[in-house]
Amino acid sequence: MRDIAAAWERERPGTPVSSIGIVTSVWQLAKLFGDDRRRTLARAGVDTATLDLLSVLRRSGPPYTLSTREIGRRSMITAGAVSQRVARAERENLVIRGPAQGRPRTVEVTLTATGHEVVEATVDQVLHREAELLDGLAPEKQAELTALLRTLLADVQHRLGDDRLTHVGED
Repeated sequence: MRDIAAAWERERPGTPVSSIGIVTSVWQLAKLFGDDRRRTLARAGVDTATLDLLSVLRRSGPPYTLSTREIGRRSMITAGAVSQRVARAERENLVIRGPAQGRPRTVEVTLTATGHEVVEATVDQVLHREAELLDGLAPEKQAELTALLRTLLADVQHRLGDDRLTHVGED
């Protein structure tokens, strides 16, 4: 990354390059983590979108039911994407959907027992694998990096006016 920054400094003197080391590392890590997660999920027989849906429902707590609007908000996806994910998961008996009590225009999605089993097993696999990938950092360094990334994320969200949650963010 120093080479990239040096090349830009040579070719475009005065162009700010201080972000390259951070942003490029974040992009590269996101790619590596994403690819590894997809491989882990493929071995488990679950795709990323389905795990996201099941995880959002599971983290919501009993009765593991959310409106499609809330799923979209927590997953940062469109209503159409929610509908596609729910339809696919419903065909696989991982969720059921129906009208909300007292709100006939609102669709609620509920995790089934099968969906609960799938998300429990899959999340364990994913989180164990990701913990392995972070083993190169001592626990105190992991905590320090977590704090720095949270600070950076909050600041960037504020600067961009985008406070949506990520699929792995806090609900």
